[in-house]
Amino acid sequence: MVVALIIACEVGFWVLLALGLGARYLLRWRRTSVVLLLCEPVLELVLFAVTAWDLKNGAEPGWEHGLAALYIGYTVAYGHYTIRWLDGHAAHRLAGGPPPAKPPRYGMPRARHEGALWLRTLLAAAVAGALLQGAVWYVGDGGDVSSLRSFQWTALRVAALHGVIALTYLLWPKKAPEGEPRPAAGTFAQAPTGTRLEGTRFEKAPGTARPATTEEPQTNDGTGARRTRRSA
Repeated sequence: MVVALIIACEVGFWVLLALGLGARYLLRWRRTSVVLLLCEPVLELVLFAVTAWDLKNGAEPGWEHGLAALYIGYTVAYGHYTIRWLDGHAAHRLAGGPPPAKPPRYGMPRARHEGALWLRTLLAAAVAGALLQGAVWYVGDGGDVSSLRSFQWTALRVAALHGVIALTYLLWPKKAPEGEPRPAAGTFAQAPTGTRLEGTRFEKAPGTARPATTEEPQTNDGTGARRTRRSA
């Protein structure tokens, strides 16, 4: 039952995400999209409650309970990141927004990007480890908790491996190939200057036109400057 619920939560995550983005950018129902996207954390709460209920009813702790903890940890750490990334692509393709920025590929910007991802993995491992430790205390000495301990070590190993990979980008920064233009500082794309997002439609913001100057160009004899002073 726990495994089936994990699959259902994963399917539900993508269904709610698709419905939320479709409501926002195709139907222009912004409030409805917010409600749909806010339902995403409910899936993790349901999975947590069912897992705890399964253990309470005397189920032997197994790999499915460990997998549920890892899944919850992953969605806590990467769920919002995934939604924001897909929202940027949906805004670009469906609402005429600016193209989403690609992650940096070289140098220290790439190292910082990899470090930020590792912090998310570390958060996922911490959440999963805490849930598994709570399950160990809940089961107590009356049950076999070896599978739960095993998944705790799995979470730690994944975080450590990702940390080593992220550290390599800091110690040995990847260099851009010769002749390839380097991106400007601030790699993430923003809306063009003078634009705004009205609901879901990117439009020219009012008041961005450059006012025309009233001064005349100064000639060699200075008559233009005198006419400007007289008009003032």
